[in-house]
Amino acid sequence: MYARLAVLWLLFGLLFGSPSSAQAQTSPQLNLNLPPPPDSSKVRVSAPDSGKVATPASPASLPAPVPAPGKPLPVRRPRILILETEAADQVLLRRYRLKTNFPDSLAVLREMRELVLALQSESYLTASADELRWRRDTVRVQLYVGEKFRWARLRNGNLGDGLLTRAGYREKLYRNQPFQPQEWTRLQERILREAENQGYPFATVRLDSAQLRGADIEGRVLLERGPVIVFDSLQIVGNTTIRKRFLTKYLQIYPGQPFSQQRVEEAARRLRQLPYLQLKAEPEVRFARGRARVYLLLEDRTANQFDAIVGILPNPTPGLGQKRVQLTGDVTIALRNIKGGGKGLGLQWRKTDASSQQLDAQYAHPTFFGTPLELGATFNLYRQSIPSNAFQTLRPRLQLTYPTARSGRISFFTEWRSSRLLAADSLATELPANIDSRFTSYGLDYTWTTLDDLYFPRSGLLASGQASVGSKIISKNSVLDETLYQDLPLRTTQVSVGTRIERYTRIGRGGVLFTRLRGEALFNQRLFLNDLFRLGGLSTLRGFNELDFYASQYAVGTAEYRQFTSADAYLFAFVDQGYLRRDILTEKSTNSPTGVGVGLSFRTGAGQFQFVYALGRDNQQKLALNAGKIHFGITSRF
Repeated sequence: MYARLAVLWLLFGLLFGSPSSAQAQTSPQLNLNLPPPPDSSKVRVSAPDSGKVATPASPASLPAPVPAPGKPLPVRRPRILILETEAADQVLLRRYRLKTNFPDSLAVLREMRELVLALQSESYLTASADELRWRRDTVRVQLYVGEKFRWARLRNGNLGDGLLTRAGYREKLYRNQPFQPQEWTRLQERILREAENQGYPFATVRLDSAQLRGADIEGRVLLERGPVIVFDSLQIVGNTTIRKRFLTKYLQIYPGQPFSQQRVEEAARRLRQLPYLQLKAEPEVRFARGRARVYLLLEDRTANQFDAIVGILPNPTPGLGQKRVQLTGDVTIALRNIKGGGKGLGLQWRKTDASSQQLDAQYAHPTFFGTPLELGATFNLYRQSIPSNAFQTLRPRLQLTYPTARSGRISFFTEWRSSRLLAADSLATELPANIDSRFTSYGLDYTWTTLDDLYFPRSGLLASGQASVGSKIISKNSVLDETLYQDLPLRTTQVSVGTRIERYTRIGRGGVLFTRLRGEALFNQRLFLNDLFRLGGLSTLRGFNELDFYASQYAVGTAEYRQFTSADAYLFAFVDQGYLRRDILTEKSTNSPTGVGVGLSFRTGAGQFQFVYALGRDNQQKLALNAGKIHFGITSRF
């Protein structure tokens, strides 16, 4: 009878208590009903005013006993636990692997408390430790397990079927199934989560018409929605030039729209993806008169960029009148958040060697037509003017990007690639290494990041992947003999995949280990030299000339240790290890280049200065000081 009264009291507190809108109540925890041990350590349990059954204080949180002045601290007495229970329950208790030896009385209480809570979480709601007998070093505990309670039926009260379905409710999961307090609490939390994302942040949920028949529980879920709340406006606090109109569209928080806690949480993650803004604190929401006003504490970051990097490289094959060293250059201009509207414009020119240069341009237009989508366009031009191997490649690209709520960006793109020879030998008896071709592809790109800082990260992960497929068409060059194209398929399918993973790990005080793995692969029946990926140099394989390698598949791993001396200054040492594969009509080869070096980066009055000295080794080059590569430059942000 006492057990039945206890479970009725428990169910009253469990089922009729209503969680707040912030979170549902945790599963009830029964008092262990344990008397204090007969030594100086005592456990106090106080019942709250609400009348619900109290949970003993966690042993870890109990204050240590303070001895009277002049008296020594009590001595810890080892205890042996003897558990007394019904024979039918002994099989159940074996899987808990209870200890029998404990260092003191408090450890015994902790073990019994955890056992009772574990039994209650597995539907034995009336489980309790009814009696404790202390005799010298032995503790005998009378444990009552009781019946296993179950759901007879859990019906829908006043909730819409759509809301219950999104919350994960299925009637069969609550019919003749064990009653687990944690599962019931999780269902309450999911229902409240759905309600607060539909304009009811002050909703409560409870079990109505509860009935107890033996060990079977029946009832219906009832939601009290409370007042409906709508968004009022965004309030920007801080020193920033960002426009409220842009943020309203980017975050998708419009006045008059039903309040959604999910939108508020997504806002923080979306704002951290913007390189020109810094979120100084989590968004704050204030409610008044049925409206919710969102406050954002923002600050502008110096994101506009101007880079000028000069490379000094040895000329491996100096010709008549040429110098033994050659200069390379890299100039970048990037404008972000133009006029506070989030738009971006970039331009980069690179001179990789004496006969090659590259031009890149890009434009980004966020909140396209008032949506969270970002429209972007890029253009790439590569021109190589070596007389025997001259060609030009154009690569325009159009993409649509959606910034996800989980710190990611997903893009759908289409790219056109056109390559043509600038010079051809009309007397050639075989096709040249480069060829005229057109390639149209469609693909998907995804990027996900948890970096703590976009410019000087010290911890976090960045991962991206890209895949595209399209049709490649080879054009016949009028200078070459048409018979050279007889056995060559002029229209083929081409697939490209790529990935990049970066990780930053803190080591000690001011130390950061940077690791990166990047790779790409190109698949086609007939590849030519101007189809391949170009890599080598400061951004991919340090210790080698810029864009010195051609590869149809490659993978490059990097390990770099950075020792920060201030917020934006550090010394570093690195090693780059690559694997390159070239699979074209005239050549099949592999290479494993290795680059090692040191460098430093620090801020000056003109911008961020970087200096890198690197050595490289591959199939054609050995590690040698006279073949070292020096790169230095200044990155100015304004």
